[in-house]
Amino acid sequence: MNGKVIGIVLVGLGLLAGVAMYWLQVYAFYEEARLVADGGEVEMKITATSGEVADLPVADFTAIDADSSPIRFRACFTTEVPAGLSPAPYATALPLNAPRWFDCFDAAAIGGDLDTGAAVAVLGQENVLYGIDRVIALYPDGRAFAWHQINRCGEEVFDGQPAPEGCPTPPERDE
Repeated sequence: MNGKVIGIVLVGLGLLAGVAMYWLQVYAFYEEARLVADGGEVEMKITATSGEVADLPVADFTAIDADSSPIRFRACFTTEVPAGLSPAPYATALPLNAPRWFDCFDAAAIGGDLDTGAAVAVLGQENVLYGIDRVIALYPDGRAFAWHQINRCGEEVFDGQPAPEGCPTPPERDE
């Protein structure tokens, strides 16, 4: 009889730990991200092929972010690229999945549209945080989606390697 009780307790604790882990990954650390104009911390910028970085006008902005990881940022909005600005393409764009409850951002659909040319990936802002680029998928109808993605500098430095040639100096690490 005691073995059954211990087994039930262990299975119950395992289920509780699994539910807690799921909740922590999908819900716990995300917060709504707001534009600077709305009292938040997010500035939406776009980089031109010339290297010029310009403000990107946005409407209907919905975004999430988390302090637990620099690549948890996701945003959905509408925009119109400023006249005369030719956005810098982002060749290695790979939209990252968002939690299911953030249903305006469908990484698989965005990735498919990038592959077929229904949308174009552009550089929003290089090194928005060291080694992290903000990538924007632009659609002809004005819809846009943004996410953070590790760039080539970040890939090397985050793996403990020195920064590749042409990369900015990495920030000092807290040990």
